[in-house]
Amino acid sequence: MNITTKIVKGSATVARTRRHFRVRKKVSGTTERPRLVVTRSARHLVAQIVDDSKGHTIASASTMEADLRSTSADKTKKARTVGQLVADRAKAQGIKAVVFDRGGNRYTGRVAALADGARENGLDF
Repeated sequence: MNITTKIVKGSATVARTRRHFRVRKKVSGTTERPRLVVTRSARHLVAQIVDDSKGHTIASASTMEADLRSTSADKTKKARTVGQLVADRAKAQGIKAVVFDRGGNRYTGRVAALADGARENGLDF
């Protein structure tokens, strides 16, 4: 994977990108155990289950879906719901275990809530 990015010293986004690249050197999804990727913005959260050997997205869930946009829950509760949704969709595809890729984000808050929701609904990681 040859992805380059402009490095601006002191930028939080660049630090997150560097962490993500460092983790991606070690973490990759297979057909038996795909990768659960978390992408976080200030307002939304996206979770995708990716088979890196084929380059396909197997299942996904997001706070941008219509049923989650209409709820008035806080962002952490929506993140837990996204985790539960992606776990249900993965189980429907026959996936029981994944590798967790937090995308360079800290494992706290919304990222941890998404992981907890996915574990509650039966994904192993």
